[in-house]
Amino acid sequence: MSQGWMGSDYTNDDILKETSLIKDYNPKIIGKEEINGLKCYKIELLPLESADVVWGKIIIWISEEEYFELKSEFYDEENYLVKSHIASQIKTFEDRRLPSVIEIIPADEPGNKTVVTVLSMKFNITFPPGFFSQQNMKRIK
Repeated sequence: MSQGWMGSDYTNDDILKETSLIKDYNPKIIGKEEINGLKCYKIELLPLESADVVWGKIIIWISEEEYFELKSEFYDEENYLVKSHIASQIKTFEDRRLPSVIEIIPADEPGNKTVVTVLSMKFNITFPPGFFSQQNMKRIK
């Protein structure tokens, strides 16, 4: 799950979210810091002993007002930083404000990063019954 997806710095776990931060980690507020002018809670997540997870530790900065995840650091079992995620450029998509740019920065590759820019986003979309059937998926190209 920690392997890069299609040559990017995104991991399969980033996309599939097999790990549950709520069920697999023990959270602890370890401070407050400011990121891009927004006051944030700094939260340390340590895995539960019973959890089958990729990361040995995660530190997340969550904005106090709108609860945006503005920064995350992912550490291995030996407590070495593996990568960071940095979210920025908060925009309104329909009726929701969300970060529109996410940078994934590997710690062991200086100067490298993957940047994801969200140009548009739609919510509460309805699909006709059977849209996700195997037969229909074969027809869509």
